[in-house]
Amino acid sequence: MDYYYKNRYGCKVFKVTLDLGLSCPNIDGTKGYGGCIYCKGGSKSALNKELKPLKEQFDEVKDILHKKWKNAKYIAYFQNNSNTYGELNYIKKSFEEVLTYNNVVGINIATRADCISDECLLYLEDLNKRTDLVIELGLQTIHEKTSTLINRGHTLKEFEEAYKKLKKAKIKVVVHIINGLPYETKEMMIETVKYLNSLKIDGIKIHMLHILKDTALEKMYKKENFHVLTREEYIDIVCDQLENLNENIVINRITGDPIKADLIEPHWLEKKFTILNDIDKELKRRNTYQGFNLSILNRARLLMETNLKNNDLVIDATVGNGKDSMFLLSIVRDGYLFGFDIQKDAINSTDRLLKENYRNYTLFNTGHENMYNTLKDYKNKISLIIFNLGYLPKGDKDITTKSDTTIKAIKDSIKLLNKKGHIVITIYPGHDEGLKESTKIKEFLNNSSNLAYKEYHNTDNPTAPYVINIKKNK
Repeated sequence: MDYYYKNRYGCKVFKVTLDLGLSCPNIDGTKGYGGCIYCKGGSKSALNKELKPLKEQFDEVKDILHKKWKNAKYIAYFQNNSNTYGELNYIKKSFEEVLTYNNVVGINIATRADCISDECLLYLEDLNKRTDLVIELGLQTIHEKTSTLINRGHTLKEFEEAYKKLKKAKIKVVVHIINGLPYETKEMMIETVKYLNSLKIDGIKIHMLHILKDTALEKMYKKENFHVLTREEYIDIVCDQLENLNENIVINRITGDPIKADLIEPHWLEKKFTILNDIDKELKRRNTYQGFNLSILNRARLLMETNLKNNDLVIDATVGNGKDSMFLLSIVRDGYLFGFDIQKDAINSTDRLLKENYRNYTLFNTGHENMYNTLKDYKNKISLIIFNLGYLPKGDKDITTKSDTTIKAIKDSIKLLNKKGHIVITIYPGHDEGLKESTKIKEFLNNSSNLAYKEYHNTDNPTAPYVINIKKNK
């Protein structure tokens, strides 16, 4: 988020939190009492009868934050409870007031999906034309069983309807989720993120469930002793979630920072910045990033570059459009690439792509089944061999790799590999020949005692592309 704002406004932008003293339909009895089970005392601000004037609130928070950041612009952030749930004239007056404050560049409004009336939506649509408006919707989970358990008070369908209305009005939406809700599995938490990614949300806030004193959640925890995520589990889950989020989704928050005096569990949340640092470290260890898992080609390229040095010899056994050859040559600048393809068009287009920047390559207009005979002088010298199985992108779909020639090529490839060498195969089983080829290759690998392989998938769809990495058995 910090990066996003600096690129948008050219300077530091921080949020000034404000309280309108509004309530929530899950607190005032409209839908329930006490709020969600993790909600502290139903809500402090809902019980606050003597709110400070808005400008006084704004200046107090702003002055504190200016001690850390001297030069900055501001987002007026209406945070507590449901800030579109109340008398509309009061809400309008408050939002319009903050727009008159110096250096306020936008407004963030936290609310619930069931708290945006049609009349309010019309006003928000107009407000969006005059400032950088963001609506923050608390979803927490897509799983209805969990939602009922935590007394969320609205359904996923209600969330979807509100979200669609906001996007139709061209209003940016940030969605809140909570990891570690009682009895949710890692897979369920990742499903929530995958769902939000499919909606093309603008931003996300990822929280860790924290159990606070004097909440319904505290009573439930003491009675049922449900599992609370460990620090390591949380970091692992967050990194998996980030890998499944489009890179354009702005990460507004990635953990929580509860008040220590109220905290029952988990106490590791007290060290917020070490958690943030360790999330970075875990992504670095994985060599992944936000959006990594959205394309299997990211995994293929990560496998390609692993342990590859700039003077290594490599083979692209199916050059296709030449992009993988270009990628490999960007790594082995002092090494050499040998490329093969049975289609002349593929060889010609790859040559055109490479020759502007590279000279250390040779392309052969022949099928990969002839690779060993062509390069047998390089036995035990090749560090990496890659295959893309299927048909040439934008080419004749009737011309595709075949299982018999591919398996022969794999057998021969083993003889060319050096001690650290490996084979990376991207398989496209979404057509008849591709599915047959995929099945035959795995049968061959499962019956090859001298080979070890690992599969990588980024979806449960059986027809989606996936990657196999093959090494010699030690």
